[in-house]
Amino acid sequence: MQDPNQSPFNALPPVVVALVIVILGIEVVFSLGARGLIGGPEAVGWRLSALQEYGFGAQYFWWMWESGTWPFDLLKRFVTYAFVHGVFTQTIFVCVFLLAMGKMVGEAMGEIAVVLIFLGSAIGGALAYALLVGGNVALIGGFPAVYGLIGGFTHLLWLSLATVGAQQYRAFSLIAFLMGIQLLFGLIFGGSPEWVADLAGFGTGFMMSFFLVPGGWARILQKLRQER
Repeated sequence: MQDPNQSPFNALPPVVVALVIVILGIEVVFSLGARGLIGGPEAVGWRLSALQEYGFGAQYFWWMWESGTWPFDLLKRFVTYAFVHGVFTQTIFVCVFLLAMGKMVGEAMGEIAVVLIFLGSAIGGALAYALLVGGNVALIGGFPAVYGLIGGFTHLLWLSLATVGAQQYRAFSLIAFLMGIQLLFGLIFGGSPEWVADLAGFGTGFMMSFFLVPGGWARILQKLRQER
Protein backbone atom coordinates (compact mmCIF):
# COMPACT_ATOMS: atom_id res chain seq x y z
CA MET A 1 0.00 0.00 0.00
CA GLN A 2 1.36 3.41 -0.98
CA ASP A 3 2.28 5.76 1.83
CA PRO A 4 -0.20 8.70 1.72
CA ASN A 5 2.47 10.96 3.20
CA GLN A 6 4.99 10.16 0.48
CA SER A 7 6.11 13.18 -1.52
CA PRO A 8 5.09 13.08 -5.20
CA PHE A 9 8.62 14.21 -6.06
CA ASN A 10 10.03 10.92 -4.74
CA ALA A 11 8.87 9.25 -7.94
CA LEU A 12 10.91 11.66 -10.04
CA PRO A 13 14.65 11.43 -10.66
CA PRO A 14 16.28 14.11 -8.47
CA VAL A 15 18.11 15.62 -11.43
CA VAL A 16 14.79 16.27 -13.16
CA VAL A 17 13.44 18.00 -10.06
CA ALA A 18 16.65 20.05 -9.84
CA LEU A 19 16.38 21.21 -13.46
CA VAL A 20 12.74 22.20 -12.99
CA ILE A 21 13.58 24.11 -9.80
CA VAL A 22 16.33 26.04 -11.58
CA ILE A 23 14.12 26.92 -14.56
CA LEU A 24 11.11 27.82 -12.42
CA GLY A 25 13.30 29.72 -9.96
CA ILE A 26 14.67 31.93 -12.72
CA GLU A 27 11.14 32.56 -14.00
CA VAL A 28 9.85 33.43 -10.52
CA VAL A 29 12.63 35.99 -10.06
CA PHE A 30 11.81 37.57 -13.43
CA SER A 31 8.07 37.64 -12.70
CA LEU A 32 8.47 39.12 -9.22
CA GLY A 33 10.94 41.67 -10.51
CA ALA A 34 8.60 42.71 -13.33
CA ARG A 35 5.87 43.35 -10.76
CA GLY A 36 8.18 45.45 -8.60
CA LEU A 37 8.02 43.00 -5.69
CA ILE A 38 11.80 42.49 -5.54
CA GLY A 39 14.90 44.25 -6.80
CA GLY A 40 13.61 47.78 -7.06
CA PRO A 41 12.90 49.71 -10.29
CA GLU A 42 15.75 48.12 -12.24
CA ALA A 43 14.25 44.64 -11.70
CA VAL A 44 11.65 45.37 -14.38
CA GLY A 45 14.37 44.87 -16.99
CA TRP A 46 15.89 41.71 -15.54
CA ARG A 47 14.27 39.42 -18.08
CA LEU A 48 15.37 41.49 -21.06
CA SER A 49 18.89 41.77 -19.66
CA ALA A 50 19.06 38.00 -19.14
CA LEU A 51 17.83 37.31 -22.67
CA GLN A 52 20.53 39.60 -24.03
CA GLU A 53 23.22 38.06 -21.82
CA TYR A 54 22.28 34.38 -22.08
CA GLY A 55 20.18 34.02 -25.25
CA PHE A 56 21.68 32.38 -28.34
CA GLY A 57 22.06 34.11 -31.67
CA ALA A 58 23.37 32.75 -34.97
CA GLN A 59 25.59 35.81 -35.30
CA TYR A 60 27.60 34.68 -32.28
CA PHE A 61 28.38 31.32 -33.86
CA TRP A 62 29.38 32.80 -37.20
CA TRP A 63 31.55 35.44 -35.54
CA MET A 64 33.40 32.72 -33.62
CA TRP A 65 33.69 30.58 -36.74
CA GLU A 66 35.07 33.39 -38.90
CA SER A 67 37.37 34.82 -36.24
CA GLY A 68 38.61 31.47 -35.00
CA THR A 69 38.15 32.52 -31.39
CA TRP A 70 35.76 30.80 -29.04
CA PRO A 71 35.30 32.89 -25.87
CA PHE A 72 33.40 31.33 -23.00
CA ASP A 73 31.00 34.28 -22.85
CA LEU A 74 29.65 33.26 -26.25
CA LEU A 75 30.07 29.49 -25.97
CA LYS A 76 27.95 29.43 -22.82
CA ARG A 77 24.98 30.64 -24.85
CA PHE A 78 24.72 27.23 -26.55
CA VAL A 79 23.38 26.01 -23.17
CA THR A 80 22.24 29.00 -21.15
CA TYR A 81 19.52 30.02 -23.62
CA ALA A 82 17.59 26.91 -22.55
CA PHE A 83 17.16 28.29 -19.02
CA VAL A 84 15.70 31.70 -19.84
CA HIS A 85 12.25 32.20 -21.33
CA GLY A 86 10.35 35.04 -22.87
CA VAL A 87 7.04 34.51 -21.06
CA PHE A 88 5.72 32.59 -18.08
CA THR A 89 3.60 30.19 -20.16
CA GLN A 90 6.63 29.10 -22.18
CA THR A 91 8.38 28.22 -18.92
CA ILE A 92 5.41 26.17 -17.69
CA PHE A 93 5.17 24.13 -20.89
CA VAL A 94 8.91 23.43 -20.81
CA CYS A 95 8.69 22.27 -17.19
CA VAL A 96 5.70 20.01 -17.93
CA PHE A 97 7.59 18.29 -20.76
CA LEU A 98 10.72 18.10 -18.61
CA LEU A 99 8.88 16.40 -15.75
CA ALA A 100 7.11 13.90 -18.01
CA MET A 101 9.93 13.03 -20.40
CA GLY A 102 12.68 13.37 -17.80
CA LYS A 103 10.95 10.86 -15.54
CA MET A 104 10.67 8.22 -18.28
CA VAL A 105 14.14 8.76 -19.70
CA GLY A 106 15.69 8.92 -16.22
CA GLU A 107 14.08 5.70 -15.09
CA ALA A 108 15.24 3.85 -18.21
CA MET A 109 18.66 5.38 -18.84
CA GLY A 110 19.69 7.00 -15.57
CA GLU A 111 20.05 10.54 -14.32
CA ILE A 112 23.35 11.23 -16.06
CA ALA A 113 21.70 10.42 -19.37
CA VAL A 114 18.96 12.96 -18.66
CA VAL A 115 21.53 15.71 -18.10
CA LEU A 116 23.59 14.72 -21.14
CA ILE A 117 20.55 14.59 -23.42
CA PHE A 118 19.14 17.86 -22.07
CA LEU A 119 22.40 19.78 -22.53
CA GLY A 120 23.44 17.97 -25.71
CA SER A 121 20.08 18.65 -27.35
CA ALA A 122 20.25 22.31 -26.37
CA ILE A 123 23.63 22.51 -28.13
CA GLY A 124 22.38 20.56 -31.14
CA GLY A 125 19.33 22.78 -31.45
CA ALA A 126 21.39 25.96 -31.25
CA LEU A 127 23.88 24.70 -33.83
CA ALA A 128 21.11 23.77 -36.27
CA TYR A 129 19.49 27.16 -35.68
CA ALA A 130 22.73 28.92 -36.55
CA LEU A 131 23.41 26.82 -39.64
CA LEU A 132 19.91 26.64 -41.09
CA VAL A 133 18.14 29.76 -39.88
CA GLY A 134 20.77 32.42 -39.26
CA GLY A 135 19.70 36.02 -38.90
CA ASN A 136 19.68 38.07 -35.73
CA VAL A 137 16.55 36.65 -34.06
CA ALA A 138 17.57 35.24 -30.68
CA LEU A 139 16.86 31.64 -29.71
CA ILE A 140 15.56 31.35 -26.14
CA GLY A 141 13.76 28.76 -24.04
CA GLY A 142 14.16 25.10 -23.18
CA PHE A 143 12.09 23.52 -25.94
CA PRO A 144 15.06 22.20 -27.99
CA ALA A 145 16.41 20.59 -24.80
CA VAL A 146 13.12 18.97 -23.76
CA TYR A 147 12.50 17.89 -27.35
CA GLY A 148 15.78 16.03 -26.94
CA LEU A 149 14.23 14.15 -24.02
CA ILE A 150 11.26 13.41 -26.26
CA GLY A 151 13.83 11.99 -28.68
CA GLY A 152 15.18 9.81 -25.87
CA PHE A 153 11.67 8.61 -25.02
CA THR A 154 11.00 7.94 -28.71
CA HIS A 155 14.17 5.86 -28.88
CA LEU A 156 13.00 3.76 -25.93
CA LEU A 157 9.61 3.25 -27.56
CA TRP A 158 11.31 2.45 -30.86
CA LEU A 159 13.35 -0.30 -29.18
CA SER A 160 10.29 -1.60 -27.34
CA LEU A 161 8.27 -1.91 -30.54
CA ALA A 162 11.14 -3.78 -32.17
CA THR A 163 11.16 -6.39 -29.41
CA VAL A 164 7.49 -7.23 -29.99
CA GLY A 165 7.76 -7.13 -33.77
CA ALA A 166 5.54 -4.05 -34.11
CA GLN A 167 6.00 -1.30 -36.68
CA GLN A 168 8.70 0.95 -35.28
CA TYR A 169 7.56 4.07 -37.11
CA ARG A 170 4.75 4.29 -34.57
CA ALA A 171 7.34 5.48 -32.05
CA PHE A 172 7.47 8.79 -33.90
CA SER A 173 3.77 9.56 -33.43
CA LEU A 174 4.41 12.00 -30.58
CA ILE A 175 6.99 14.12 -32.41
CA ALA A 176 4.82 14.09 -35.54
CA PHE A 177 1.87 15.34 -33.49
CA LEU A 178 3.92 18.08 -31.82
CA MET A 179 5.42 19.24 -35.11
CA GLY A 180 1.94 19.24 -36.63
CA ILE A 181 0.66 21.45 -33.82
CA GLN A 182 3.57 23.85 -34.33
CA LEU A 183 2.85 23.96 -38.06
CA LEU A 184 -0.82 24.67 -37.41
CA PHE A 185 -0.07 27.47 -34.97
CA GLY A 186 2.50 28.83 -37.39
CA LEU A 187 -0.08 28.99 -40.18
CA ILE A 188 -2.62 30.69 -37.91
CA PHE A 189 -0.46 33.07 -35.90
CA GLY A 190 2.63 33.38 -38.06
CA GLY A 191 5.61 31.08 -38.44
CA SER A 192 8.64 31.00 -36.19
CA PRO A 193 12.03 29.53 -37.14
CA GLU A 194 12.47 28.06 -33.66
CA TRP A 195 10.90 24.78 -34.84
CA VAL A 196 14.21 24.06 -36.59
CA ALA A 197 15.99 24.06 -33.23
CA ASP A 198 13.21 21.95 -31.68
CA LEU A 199 13.43 19.31 -34.40
CA ALA A 200 17.24 19.31 -34.22
CA GLY A 201 17.01 18.88 -30.44
CA PHE A 202 14.74 15.89 -30.96
CA GLY A 203 17.15 14.33 -33.45
CA THR A 204 20.10 14.95 -31.14
CA GLY A 205 18.35 13.27 -28.22
CA PHE A 206 17.29 10.32 -30.35
CA MET A 207 20.81 9.76 -31.69
CA MET A 208 22.48 10.20 -28.29
CA SER A 209 20.19 7.50 -26.91
CA PHE A 210 21.89 4.88 -29.08
CA PHE A 211 24.91 5.30 -26.77
CA LEU A 212 23.14 6.12 -23.49
CA VAL A 213 20.43 3.46 -23.36
CA PRO A 214 21.54 0.44 -21.28
CA GLY A 215 23.33 -2.01 -23.56
CA GLY A 216 23.29 0.48 -26.42
CA TRP A 217 27.07 0.75 -26.79
CA ALA A 218 27.40 -3.04 -26.77
CA ARG A 219 24.79 -3.33 -29.53
CA ILE A 220 26.67 -0.76 -31.60
CA LEU A 221 29.96 -2.65 -31.23
CA GLN A 222 28.25 -5.91 -32.10
CA LYS A 223 26.74 -4.35 -35.21
CA LEU A 224 30.13 -3.00 -36.29
CA ARG A 225 31.74 -6.43 -35.84
CA GLN A 226 29.01 -8.07 -37.93
CA GLU A 227 29.62 -5.62 -40.77
CA ARG A 228 33.36 -6.33 -40.95
